[in-house]
Amino acid sequence: RERPLSFTGEDFDVAELTEGKNRDFARVRGAMLHLPGKDKMRIRSSRTNEEVAVLDRVLISALPSYDIYRGGMGAEKIGWIEKKLIAMTDTFDVYMEGKGGFGITGMFKPKPAYQISGDFIDRNFVVKNEDDQTVAKVKMDGLVQFDAWNHYQVQVAPGMDAVLVLACCCAIDEEFDEEHQERKRREQGEE
Repeated sequence: RERPLSFTGEDFDVAELTEGKNRDFARVRGAMLHLPGKDKMRIRSSRTNEEVAVLDRVLISALPSYDIYRGGMGAEKIGWIEKKLIAMTDTFDVYMEGKGGFGITGMFKPKPAYQISGDFIDRNFVVKNEDDQTVAKVKMDGLVQFDAWNHYQVQVAPGMDAVLVLACCCAIDEEFDEEHQERKRREQGEE
C-alpha cells in the first residue's frame, strides 16, 4: 500500500499475507530529490531494517529504465527493468546481469528473463518468465484509488524472487504515476 502521507510520492509499506497471517514484509522509500544519481527507491526488510534492494533510475535513456541492485547501492547490480520500445501494448522487460548479450542497447541485449504485461493504467498485470509461465500477478486492491495513494495485491509463485517482483512493481508504479500526472496536466490545459 502506498503511504497516504509521503514527502517523495514513492513510499510503500508492504505486508505479507501467508497462511492467513498478515505480517510486515518491506518498506519502500523514494528519493526526496530527483537529481542525477539521487533518484533512487530503497527497499528495506521490515523484520531486520536491512536494505535488500535499490532501484536506481537511469536518467540518460531512450526508454524508462531502472537498474536493480540487490542488498543496496554498495552491492551488486542484478539486472534492470525497462519499458519495451516496440510492442502492441505497454510492456516492460526485466533483464538479469550475466545472462549473455553485450553492450547496453539494441540487439546486443540478453533475452529478457521476465516480461511484464497487462493493463498498467488500471494496474492489473502479470510477470512471466522466459518460458512464458506466470510467476507473479499484480492487481489494484480496493474500491477507491488515487494516483497518490494506491493499494496493490501481489501474488508471487513459489520459488520466484518476491523482492525482485516488488522492485519491478515500484518502478512501474512510478512510471505510470508520472504518465497520469502528465495526462492530468494536459487535460487541465485543454479546459
